[in-house]
Amino acid sequence: MLVSLIISILVGALIGWLAGMFMGSSHGFWFTALLGIVGGALGNWLAGLLGISFAGFIGQVIIGVIGTCILIAIVRAIMGKKF
Repeated sequence: MLVSLIISILVGALIGWLAGMFMGSSHGFWFTALLGIVGGALGNWLAGLLGISFAGFIGQVIIGVIGTCILIAIVRAIMGKKF
């Protein structure tokens, strides 16, 4: 359980960092990891709704980055400033 939590945090940080680079957003490690984890869940949920599935680690990272970019765009629209 602890190992999967650590892996989720690290993968979330990777996804958050990639999305942050793509969207021009930069935050600390923990916030980036949180964005990546939530964005990954959002991306998987949206992909499931659309019937899209990617197999393997790289596919999940791609879905996570897309979800995190969507999350960043939503937060920027709500906050009305650069996030």
